[in-house]
Amino acid sequence: MGDPYLLLWLEAPLQSWGHDSRFGRRDSLDFPTKSGVLGLLACALGAGGAQTEWLARWADKDLQVRAYTPRDSRGTARPRLPLLCDFHMVGSGYDDQNPWQNLLIPKKSDGGKAVGGGTKITYRYYVQDMAFAVLLQGTAADIADAAQALQDPVWDLYLGRKSCPPTEFIHQGVFPDAEAARNAAEALALDKQRACSFRVEQGELEGDTVIRLNDVPLQFGHQKRYRDRMVTIFDQRGEV
Repeated sequence: MGDPYLLLWLEAPLQSWGHDSRFGRRDSLDFPTKSGVLGLLACALGAGGAQTEWLARWADKDLQVRAYTPRDSRGTARPRLPLLCDFHMVGSGYDDQNPWQNLLIPKKSDGGKAVGGGTKITYRYYVQDMAFAVLLQGTAADIADAAQALQDPVWDLYLGRKSCPPTEFIHQGVFPDAEAARNAAEALALDKQRACSFRVEQGELEGDTVIRLNDVPLQFGHQKRYRDRMVTIFDQRGEV
């Protein structure tokens, strides 16, 4: 008997799963990253700091994602909506004569004031109207701890950013294998009138697209560290 799987259901009007972001442009991947999912569990557990030992236990475990959009009149998945772009003004409204407020104003690398008084526009991208079934493998003890924490979280849970609260219970059960977790996800999607648009599996497989992601967290906290993994994306739109 292999390690069990935890089924998470991530559904909200907006989600954001940062992958290759910079200060002024906060991108989102089209599906949840492994670092994002483990960050979600860390929030539920109230686990701050580096968490290197805890993350090491998850690093090589399987992670599968199934992405669902609303069904059309034929029962197939509707096309995904494009990423939503929003912007935030950062550094405006602060008094540079106040020593505390001055700390919040963006500075140049030499510490001087930026042109325009320090106010910057940052662009944020969001996934719209999607639901994701995340199948996460782990040791029996870690899965049990995570399942309990998701039902009674220490810190607030959100889907990538604090402006993206979930609209469905995230914890959807613990299963002995991936097949049982997938069946439960499909039953939930059917009940919600959603169909699978695409799925993401770990490793280089015979699929539509293979990409490399730098999203396996080795250390959280102030000095975050990650390593790569390969994933394969399978387009399932049009399948019933």
